[in-house]
Formats: sequence, C-alpha cells, structure tokens
Amino acid sequence: MSPAREVVPILDFGSQTAQLIARRVRDAGVYAVLVRPDIPAAELRAMSAKGLILSGGPASVREEGSPRCDPEIFDLGVPVLGICYGMQLACMLLGARVEASQRREFGRASLEIVAPCPLLASVPQHTTVWMSHGDQISDLGRAHLQTAGRTESCPHAVVWDPQRRFFGVQFHPEVTHTPHGADMLHNFLYEVCGCAGTWRMSSYAQEQAEAIRARVGRDRVICGLSGGVDSAVTAALLHEAIGDQLTCVFVDTGLLRRNERGLVERTFRDHFAIDLRVIDAADAFLDDLRGVVDPQEKRRRIGHRFIEVFREAAGSIAGARYLAQGTLYPDVIESGHGHAGTSAGIKLHHNVGGLPADMPFALIEPLRELFKDEVRRLGEVLGVPEAIVHRHPFPGPGLAVRVLGEVTRERLEVVRACDEIVLEEIVAAELYRRTSQVFAVLLPVQSVGVMGDGRTYEHVAAVRAVETQDFMTADWARIPFEVLARISTRIINEVRGVNRVVYDISSKPPATIEWE
Repeated sequence: MSPAREVVPILDFGSQTAQLIARRVRDAGVYAVLVRPDIPAAELRAMSAKGLILSGGPASVREEGSPRCDPEIFDLGVPVLGICYGMQLACMLLGARVEASQRREFGRASLEIVAPCPLLASVPQHTTVWMSHGDQISDLGRAHLQTAGRTESCPHAVVWDPQRRFFGVQFHPEVTHTPHGADMLHNFLYEVCGCAGTWRMSSYAQEQAEAIRARVGRDRVICGLSGGVDSAVTAALLHEAIGDQLTCVFVDTGLLRRNERGLVERTFRDHFAIDLRVIDAADAFLDDLRGVVDPQEKRRRIGHRFIEVFREAAGSIAGARYLAQGTLYPDVIESGHGHAGTSAGIKLHHNVGGLPADMPFALIEPLRELFKDEVRRLGEVLGVPEAIVHRHPFPGPGLAVRVLGEVTRERLEVVRACDEIVLEEIVAAELYRRTSQVFAVLLPVQSVGVMGDGRTYEHVAAVRAVETQDFMTADWARIPFEVLARISTRIINEVRGVNRVVYDISSKPPATIEWE
C-alpha cells in the first residue's frame, strides 16, 4: 500500500456486505481495505487511516464470545462510522445499552431525521433504509451520543458523538435498497473525514507499474494467460511496467471456445507486441479425458495436465525469476489471509489447478487489491480491447464442463458451434452487457425429432443465461422469446447433430451457474 494513499480501513465483523462497503467507498474515490475486527489501534495508526468503518455482522453483541474491536480505536482521533453490528458494538463500548428488539426489523423501513447531523446532510427528512437486525440501542446511557434519526420501531436508528466524531447507523447504507446510502457514505468520507478522493485507476496503474519495475529490476517475468479478464489485465499491466521483460504463456487445452486462441494471439502478440508462447497441448488433454464422465475427475485430470504443461513451458524460459498471477482482492479475503495482512497462497490458476508452491519463481500479484469491476476499469485504462475487458467468465476446465458426460472431439465441436450461435444472437440483441454469463451446454441425452420426412435421434443443447452482481447468487435472465427463438432455430438448422434446444430457468441457489 502506498504510504501517500488515503485509506479507510473497514473492520469486518463477518457481514455479508463487508466487501460491498469497500466497493462503495472505492467508488466514491477513496481506497478502502478490509481488516480483521480485532486489529490493534496501533496498526490502524500506522496506516494513517483517514477514518474507520465498523461493518455489520451476524452475531449479537450481547453474546459471550461475539467479536470485539480494540476500544482504543475511539481514541485515534479519526472519525468512525458503525453500521448495524458495528454501531451496536461501538455504542456499547461508549456506554450505551444494547438489548434485543421487541420487534425485529428485516427489510425496508422508513427513516425520519429528527436532528441535524453531518452524516445526513442533504438527505431528505423522510427516506427509505434497509434494516437487518434483532438487537438495537435501547438507552444511550452514559455515552455522549445524540439521536439524529429513528424508525417506527428503532428510536435510535442514527446516533452520533460530535466530540469523538463517531456516527452509528442501525441500517445498511451500502446496499442499493437504501436510496440515499451513497450520500451518507459520501458525507462521511468527504465532509467528516476530509478525504480528497484520489483513488483512481489511472493513478493505481502508474503506482503498480512503478512498484513492479522496482521489484523486478532487469529480471524476466512469466504470466500465464487464460484469455480471461484477470490474466489479460495482469499481462497488460506488466507489459506497461517492464515491456519486453515479460513472457506470457497460453496453454491451448483443446477445450476452448471457437476462435479463443486467435483472440489471445491477436490481442497480446499483435496489439501489445508481447512475447507470447502458445503451447498446443490439446491431444494430451483429450487423451486424459477419454472415457471420463465424472465432473470432479475431469477437473482433477485437467488440473494435473495443466500443471505439467505449464511447468515444462516455464522451465524453458531463460532468466525468469517471477511468476505473475491475476489474484483479486476477494480471492485474498476468502483465502483467510486478507484480514491478517499476509501474502495469499497460490491461487488456482485459471480455476483449473493450483500451480505448485515448489515452482522456482517469486510471485507477483498486481491485482490483489482490486475487485472485479475495478479490474475491468484498469483494463480500459491500459487499453485492453473491450472484447476481453467485458467478456463473460469462462470456466477453467473450459468446455469439458459444458459437455456433460464423456468429452470427445465430436461433442466439443457440437457445443462450440452452439455456443458461437448463442453469443452471436445475444450480442446482436444488445444483451451481452446486460447479462452476466451466457453459454450453451451439450446434454448427455438424445431425443427424437423430425427433420424432412425422417425421424432423428440426436443431441439436446441447453442454453444458460444469468444475471448476477457477485456470482454468489444468480437469477436466470429473462431473454426475450424472439431472441430465444432465433437461437433455437439457428442451432437446429446449422449445427449438425442437434434437434432440440431447451432454456435453463434455474436460479442459484439451488442450482449452480455451470452445469458441472
């Protein structure tokens, strides 16, 4: 982290929306970082924090063993915003009383502003907020708190201490269901904390490029390309930093979409003029998959083969000392290392198989501070083509998990042709940027059909389209019937061997986005 960078640490008490708080703060132009809830005040002081945010959480502050923060954080002299559990904990530590609510609030509630408060500047006197709590402040007690807002069942929905510059809200300003939540966060960051709003992708790109140059010196870096957004932006950033000291390795597994290899070669060899090594290993991967139908066994064999191919390719690159990977901030957090400030472990490369820790390279992860949407913005700053920056996710094992049952060259060609038609029609209907992931799946069944004057017994293709914010949950996309009709007609007419097309209308959960 740059010592000159404005930072607002978020003490994460286990809230499902803690990452969303960080994204909202960053969207407002201030760098936010998630830290463990019991981080010592001395560490926060060393970070030169402009302010602190205490997240919500699933526990009750009244329970023994519930997470606590260092009480000395309120003596750091920086503003503190407590959200839901974070508000209750802070208020309790400051002398207020927290009790179980007689009426628990989950969902929308009407907030009435009853007194002026810097956090609520320019917010209407009556506004909607999103509640999710079973406890609440019952008595301000000996705390020097003032009530600024209330709901029908929560008399202290917004409180603040003018001297300590502490603010507490019982609702969640970070979610879109609180319409003026962004205004409240903006007020906290700019009016209360005095932030300048210097967090920009252009400055981040420059900062990271300088850090990479300082670390790498004149050594060579290897970057594994998958064709996805993360590895592409990693490669572009490295190229910006060290130029021809970068070598990219792309493994053609034979399990890619149509023209995938060509897109990678055009983008990185022609557009960026990067030293790109393409390894054609399709035969080896397909041999490994012969007769395999179990999805986990498919992934295991693909992962094992990928490691072997990549290890051999990397070993042939002279002077390479560093390995670059597109690890993102959520990966760091979910690994359990992000809150402790330690290095994350080796990420599953391309979601296929973990590159072994005994590979003789030091690890470079220039995107480990970024969320997915920030990576896309960084890609735009670096000039990565839109076809890659905004492309939908593609599974690491490739089409092997979109060909249900045994993977053969013939069945791969069928699903490739179906997938190409699906994407062409989605793009033509201007739905690509409005959907999160769209693809075709080849099912391990055949169905009876009629073509011409004869009966057929051929493959069934499924079309999957979802909308999601975080890929943890997803809803099936309401693609217009006329678009689905064109997709179905084209697949049945143009793809030999398919006589039936179905549309997947399952949400996640209970279904997953991919079929395998």
